Parts: sequence; C-alpha cells; structure tokens
Amino acid sequence: MFDDIPDNYKPQTASDPEEGWRYTQGDKSARRPPELLTRDHVARCINREVKAGRGSPHGGVYLDIAWIKEKIKDSEAHIKRKLPSMYHQFKELADLDITKEPMEIGPTTHYIMGGIKVDADSQMSSIPGLFAAGECASGINGANRLGGNSLSDLIVFGKRAGEYAADFVRKNGQARVDDGAVDRAMRTSLEPFERGDSGENPYKVQADLQETMQALVGIVRLENEMQEALAKIQEFKQRTARVGVVGHREYHAGWHTCLDLRNLLTVAECITRSAIERKESRGGHFREDHPDKVAEFATFNIQTQQGSGESVQVSRVPIPPLPDYLKEVIEEQKS
Repeated sequence: MFDDIPDNYKPQTASDPEEGWRYTQGDKSARRPPELLTRDHVARCINREVKAGRGSPHGGVYLDIAWIKEKIKDSEAHIKRKLPSMYHQFKELADLDITKEPMEIGPTTHYIMGGIKVDADSQMSSIPGLFAAGECASGINGANRLGGNSLSDLIVFGKRAGEYAADFVRKNGQARVDDGAVDRAMRTSLEPFERGDSGENPYKVQADLQETMQALVGIVRLENEMQEALAKIQEFKQRTARVGVVGHREYHAGWHTCLDLRNLLTVAECITRSAIERKESRGGHFREDHPDKVAEFATFNIQTQQGSGESVQVSRVPIPPLPDYLKEVIEEQKS
C-alpha cells in the first residue's frame, strides 16, 4: 500500500513500514500505515491488483497478519487476544489459522448511499401513504456513509415515519384495496410453479446478476463496462420471466428468489443508470474515466423512476440551498 497513497492523505500516513508498525503499537508520534486508509481507497487498490492479474486464486488478495511473529515473541496469543472473533471465524468456516497463515480477502458490497426518495420530515415517499425509513430510504448519507449511522437513522427516522403514517391514516382512512391488482399479483407470483423443472434456475440468474454487478458496476466504474452491464440486465430480465421451481410454496427459498429477482433487477438498473449519469468521482462512487470531483455535480441529486412499461428514467433534481438556520449550526460547530 506504500505504492499508492493519495496526496491528501500523505501528511497523515507513515513514510515507511517501521513507522506504521510503531503506530499500531500505540506510538503517538507515529502516523498510521497506508493499509489503514479509508475503506473505499483500500478496496479500489485491491480491485486494481485483481484486475491486473495479481490477485489470489479466488479473485481477492492476501491479508497477512501472521508476519508479526518477526516483531512479537508470542504472536499467536497476541493475535487471538486482539482479534478473537476474526480468529474463530476463519478457523470455523475455512479451517484457516490466521496466526500462522495469510487470509484470502476481497471487497464486497456493504451498503449503498441512495434509496427511496422520501420527504425529510414525514418520511413519506412519492406514493401517498407509503412511508420508508432506515437504510432503504435516501437522505442522510450524502456521497459516503459514515460508520454507525444505521442505528441512529432507524431510531430518528423510524419514529418520524411511524408517527406520520399513523397521522396519515387518521386523516385519510385506510387505503382501498384493488382486488383485481391483488389477483394479478398473485397469479404472476405463482407462475414459476407452472414452469417447474423446465424453467430457468432462479439461483443461477441471481448469481449471474451478482457477478455482473460486482465486475462491471462495482468499486471502480467505467462507461463501457456499465453499458455492458445494462445489456446484461436486460438479458437477466428475459431469463427471470422464465424461472421455474417445483415443490410446495411453504418456506420455499427458491420461490422467494424468483420473487426477489424482479426487485434486484430494478435496483441494479437504477444504480447502473445513475452511475453512468454521474460523470465524476465522489465519495463511494469512483469513475476511472472521470477520477475527479466536478463542482456542477454537487448541485443536484440523481433520481430514477419508472417510465413507460419497465423502463427506468433518470433525472437530475436540484439540491435546495442550505437554510440559514442550518448554516448557523455548522458555524457554531466549527467555532
């Protein structure tokens, strides 16, 4: 990682492995090693090594902490004391002893910054009576998500959503159910059972979608790769229309996957089209063909919504100016 330290991080990053080691041992005068830079940067570096053909056998890289035996006499006890859950996880799931062997690791999707567009106060979506809260709702994360936000997000905005939803029902009454729409949805959801063994394997479609999004719309993004992903998503939609399952519908994971696929494809397409539209790099979104921030893109959010049929429309929604009372709060925090 010493070969790739961003300029803005260089003043706070160790100049050599020895200084980095002293930092890990509590030396206040030492700076952190580059392996402890932000997760998005480290993940991009891993991605670059794998794409260059220097990855591990399963498409990751090796993380070696067993090397500290050169520095610490009883390194095995030290690692078990410092990383007990990691030690047990690798031992139990992979029969790998991290005190003696390197771990094979790779980046994966942890969270997204976007979500359902909601009113900031009530948490109501653009569909009257439909409320959203927590990580499915967009709003508080900005360009990158801070660790520890999810619980406070749920507590604050979950409370708002519940209160405003109850108030909405008191004022508007219970929603009317369209029995015809319910019947159509039920018939569509049960179609995989009619196709049975002759249908596509839903698990295979899901795995192919995951692989496509990881490879083409993942940590490092390029226009041509994302356009390729869009074409593949259309193919997955056709395959999803042919998925089939056998057995009883009770506790049927394969059937649930059939139902999930439509939602997964919608989210995948929204993410891909939004990433194509944002021709810059900002936060967790990194475009190798547009590696710098562009001031214009800080003035709007990118919104996707259903167009005619199953098409996805992309638009730019201007971000309103920060109210004066919030500017005052920020200035107070600075001082």
